[in-house]
Amino acid sequence: MSLKNPVIAITGSSGAGTTSVTKSFQHIFRREKLNAAIIEGDSFHRYNRQEMRETMAARSLAGDPHFSHFGPEANLLAELAELFREYGETGRGRSRHYIHDAAEAEHYGAPPGTFTEWRDLPENTDLLFYEGLHGAAQTDTIDIARHVDLCIGVVPIINLEWIQKLHRDKAHRGYSTEAVMDTILRRMPDYVNYICPQFSRTHVNFQRVPTVDTSNPFIAQDIPSADESMLIIRFAHPKGIDFPYLLSMLHDSFMSRPNIIVCPGGKMGLAMQIIFTPMILQLMDKKRRAR
Repeated sequence: MSLKNPVIAITGSSGAGTTSVTKSFQHIFRREKLNAAIIEGDSFHRYNRQEMRETMAARSLAGDPHFSHFGPEANLLAELAELFREYGETGRGRSRHYIHDAAEAEHYGAPPGTFTEWRDLPENTDLLFYEGLHGAAQTDTIDIARHVDLCIGVVPIINLEWIQKLHRDKAHRGYSTEAVMDTILRRMPDYVNYICPQFSRTHVNFQRVPTVDTSNPFIAQDIPSADESMLIIRFAHPKGIDFPYLLSMLHDSFMSRPNIIVCPGGKMGLAMQIIFTPMILQLMDKKRRAR
């Protein structure tokens, strides 16, 4: 963690909705006129798309059917931790971009599923913002969470997470239900060992819970809407949080525990704005004082 150059991380698994959360933060950055260096977790995958397929096939033949992007071996976690550390100390660092689709391929001039070259981050940024799988990851030798000033977990209950992943991968990637199920099963050990533990290291967790039946996520015809959900907001360190103010702003909300607010799912964007704007401004104030 650094007072000079704050690092903010949004962490959550594939299909959790971290991209939507990133948009809320971009609104805050734009409104408060903050220049953020934004990086994606996909940029720190170890393999490009074809290499990952080949590596998974080889590992499966060798008796390891669970090799996945959720685990440390498929990612450059040491490099990510070093970026966070370097940025916190100097405001500098290097990153790259993973090219997801044809539109990005045209923009970057490289095939989908590959990476751009490593480049220096823009100069004179106010903070570093990360969105991806491993914002609070920890292994025996790497501790990414220790370099993060504000870490937010995005954690739908697992059936909802699977429904979101199924709809996204089928609609945008052309996968079959069976293919998505195979991916879920393959990733499960790494999900349990490397994704879930992160949410005990975050400062705030957002967990969406549907109020409709999601008992069998593999036959769901649509994704439960925000209005068909409740939002669980957990604060790891509730000291200093103005809960009466938050409850007054988030209508129809209540506290289920001394550090947990429950509010309607449709209030997620508003909740993020009123919770994180003062936190970010506090980080900026500490940055100014440190200088």
